[in-house]
Amino acid sequence: MGEALITGASAGLWAEFARQLADKGLDPVLVARRHDKLSEGKQQIESKHPTAGITLIAADLSDPEAPQAVATQVANAGIKLHYLVNNGGASGPRLLQDPDWLAHQAYLTLMMTSVTELCHRLIPAMLAAGHGRVINVASVAGRIASGGDSHYVLSKAYVIALSEALALTVKGQGVNVSALCPGFTHTDFHATAGMNDIKQTTPRWLWYGAEEVVREGINGVEQGKAIVVSGRLYRWLDPLMQSVWTRWMFKAQGM
Repeated sequence: MGEALITGASAGLWAEFARQLADKGLDPVLVARRHDKLSEGKQQIESKHPTAGITLIAADLSDPEAPQAVATQVANAGIKLHYLVNNGGASGPRLLQDPDWLAHQAYLTLMMTSVTELCHRLIPAMLAAGHGRVINVASVAGRIASGGDSHYVLSKAYVIALSEALALTVKGQGVNVSALCPGFTHTDFHATAGMNDIKQTTPRWLWYGAEEVVREGINGVEQGKAIVVSGRLYRWLDPLMQSVWTRWMFKAQGM
């Protein structure tokens, strides 16, 4: 049927995306920094989908040259992408506290520039084919200004704005672009980022499973929604966060 390229194939939502898209008959193209993580990911997907054709691409998306290298490998392999899932991410340094600017620069490249460049390099082929789906994994946190000295929220706000603009740009041409905005989600992201304390101190009712988040993301992009807020609670809160009458309350709470 086609392929689905999924970045960040070492933590977070990648495995659930790979499983659900493989269920649709798409062959996963997994992108991650480390070969060992890619091999583990391949075995994990093959255990559920033994007939899936899985392509592995080792690339560090904090390297400015990585998106072009990924696009080149996709083209050289004759891969016809039906889905692009920009899932790569990390927690990141603190803007005012961490003195090493190169670390900040690499983080911004990972979280924003690489997403933009992969869209720039891969969406035109989808347009030429008349079909494609792009999911840029963002966050509910990107829907509201927040303190905390973190690039994470700022970068997700950019990804949301990028996705909305691209969705309008390609509208009516067979390609849909969505920003998937989950809230707290049960994945290994927090453990990988050294943030397990958040899971221990946050009420359980704020958390959703990866299966539900990914399912809603796929359904949303298929329906042509530019922004997909995942989770009933967060869909209820989002209009309040965007309203001129109530937005100040969420900003004051530092959400």
